[in-house]
Amino acid sequence: DLPISITMSSDWVKSKPANADGSADEQIHLNVSKPRAASYLRNAPSLTNLAQKSLLFSVSHQPGALSSVLEVFREQDVQMTRIESRPSKSQKAYDFYIDFAHIGDAKTQACIAALKDKTIDLKLLDEDPDSDAVPWYPRRIQDLDRFATRILDCGDELEADHPGFKDPVYRARRKELAKYAIEHVHGQPIRHVEYTPEEIATWRKVYESLVGMYPTHACRQHNEVFPLLEKNCGYSPDNIPQLEEISRFLKECTGFTLRPVAGLLSSRDFLAGLAHRVFHSTQYIRHDTRPLYTPEPTRPY
Repeated sequence: DLPISITMSSDWVKSKPANADGSADEQIHLNVSKPRAASYLRNAPSLTNLAQKSLLFSVSHQPGALSSVLEVFREQDVQMTRIESRPSKSQKAYDFYIDFAHIGDAKTQACIAALKDKTIDLKLLDEDPDSDAVPWYPRRIQDLDRFATRILDCGDELEADHPGFKDPVYRARRKELAKYAIEHVHGQPIRHVEYTPEEIATWRKVYESLVGMYPTHACRQHNEVFPLLEKNCGYSPDNIPQLEEISRFLKECTGFTLRPVAGLLSSRDFLAGLAHRVFHSTQYIRHDTRPLYTPEPTRPY
């Protein structure tokens, strides 16, 4: 089963049994499978329509680390409404994204002050000075420009297990394409990328490998649409299609458009783009030493 994010209150969390070292509580939040989450959600208390704030922080990957953080919310009587986790860039830490009910600046600041001693890189997100009703979200499609620098990883900032980690030329290229995405503004054409022969060769290996599996492994809808992409967007073994061409075709067919992004977005920001029928996509290509594998999630070919 794939891990999923779940919605809960701090009152409910503290009622879950845990080992003396808090390890069982850690397991609940680091890897919750779909069947287990469904059971949890059926028994979770209903949430009121309260103003929300959001926190992003990391904790050391050790037993009891998350339990000590959740204890702060209990002590301050602050209700959590959502929690997400993902492995941190540091192999010895986990990143957490938490929404909580905002019931006053004094209590929020007290909670944050207590969390600073138990977390790494604590950040308060989505503050909207004009409204305290809900976390900030893009009300207009132009507001997606604010996501340009709000990414979880970017450009040449690669993990040590990435095939291109020790390749300065590859990292410089990633940084160059990330810069294009950061500079993009809604309403402008997506910048044309002149891909190198090496990048096209990598694309070709992946393209031919995947296309060969489509008849037996791809769904019917994909197999019906893919020939249209080849015909209208330049998909071929010897050509990497430009995001602008794909975006125009999608706009005509579905109303969706593409937008370049420098790296991995949070789930919230990615879904906010979809709400405006915008799909964020990177423009860089995998490293040529391992074209059929990448440690990065949600990446293009």
